[in-house]
Amino acid sequence: MDNQKRDNSRRNFLRGVAVAAPAAVAVAVAPKAAAKVVKDVPKSRGLRDTEHTRKYLESARF
Repeated sequence: MDNQKRDNSRRNFLRGVAVAAPAAVAVAVAPKAAAKVVKDVPKSRGLRDTEHTRKYLESARF
């Protein structure tokens, strides 16, 4: 019985290592990838004045 407990704890340790290693890599890489995505997003200049938006705003008036 004691040997089985040792095997279970060893098995659980190896499972934890198998999950923790990719998670650590993801945590290390994610901020850099997110920063790159944020840089690539163009800044919005607001609502453009087009015929389509004018028609919508006229139809939305009360």
